[in-house]
Amino acid sequence: MNKSCIYPGTFDPITNGHMDVIKRACKVFDKVIVAVALNESKTPYFCHDKRLHLAKIATSSISNVEVMGFDNLLVDFAKSNGINTVVRGLRAVSDFEYELQIGYANASLWSEFETIYFMPSLKNAFISSSIVRSVLTHGGDITNLVPKTVLDNIKGEKC
Repeated sequence: MNKSCIYPGTFDPITNGHMDVIKRACKVFDKVIVAVALNESKTPYFCHDKRLHLAKIATSSISNVEVMGFDNLLVDFAKSNGINTVVRGLRAVSDFEYELQIGYANASLWSEFETIYFMPSLKNAFISSSIVRSVLTHGGDITNLVPKTVLDNIKGEKC
């Protein structure tokens, strides 16, 4: 049986924490779709095209990962791709309440929708896109926070 999942997010930008979750999901699923949300309500630092590009570069060496963009409800995106399982990362207890609400909301929209949570390794547990953006904005070193393959692209134009 070929089992796929979706790992959604804004990936603004993709981090080593995201990569940790992606690699864990790849051990469990035959195919992982990294779904980069347009999500203009969050006013992303990087434009959608740039975030897609960075995610593709970061995951290019992982054969069972596909990067796609989406701008609709996650359950509608999942249905259109024939996938009923989503993967989410949990760094800390503070993530859990929000993720639980989103998981229940998605399940209420589609009863067959399943959410699986992965914890990143301890060395990546503190990394978030907002921390990366803050360090980047203030001219700090993000070398240990993002995949080395995207480092030069992140430091370039935002779009």
